Amino acid sequence: MRIHKYLSQQKVCSRREAETLIRRGLIKVNGRPATIGMSVDPERDRVEVVGQVSKKMTVAFYKPRGVVSEQQKIGGQLLNTVGRLDKESEGLILLSNDGTVTAAVTSDKHTIEKEYEVTTQEKIGPSKINKMASGVRLEDGLTLPAKVKLINNRTFIIILKEGRNHQIRRMAAALNLTAVKIKRTRIGNITLGKLKPGEYRDLTNSIKHYIM
Repeated sequence: MRIHKYLSQQKVCSRREAETLIRRGLIKVNGRPATIGMSVDPERDRVEVVGQVSKKMTVAFYKPRGVVSEQQKIGGQLLNTVGRLDKESEGLILLSNDGTVTAAVTSDKHTIEKEYEVTTQEKIGPSKINKMASGVRLEDGLTLPAKVKLINNRTFIIILKEGRNHQIRRMAAALNLTAVKIKRTRIGNITLGKLKPGEYRDLTNSIKHYIM
């Protein structure tokens, strides 16, 4: 097994981060510095991380409406946005410097659910809810099936497992609906909870339980 894959499977780091750690001499195999692209036998080889590795940190953050998703410095760590929201959307995003978290949430395997509460300008009928659930034809292809629940004649809950650019707004527009409010309330098992706009909650010690 390639060492990059092994380190990723063991949740040590992402495959991309593994290359950086190897080049810095921070990964050893059987007491010797690892090399890029080398293979290891998990049953026979001893793989270890040595030296100083940046502290991993992940937080749940309530992105306010009108704010661009971007890097933020929290607890002395520069954290990247995981699960971006467009400027006019609000709600839950993750901020993290942990590549394994980023890989899990943004994977093209579509295993992590994202839940949104959407309000439209126009009234919504059951037929449009059913169309969103079965898939909507967009310029970049048919969307994956989704879970959709009508709350009232202008509000619905939608749960997606993919994250195309402006996907919900485009799905709504394809059905002649105008999304005037989009609020993400959940990523995997992580919920917005009692967070208010601009607040965050530290998930560093429990993130594997939530999405790994």
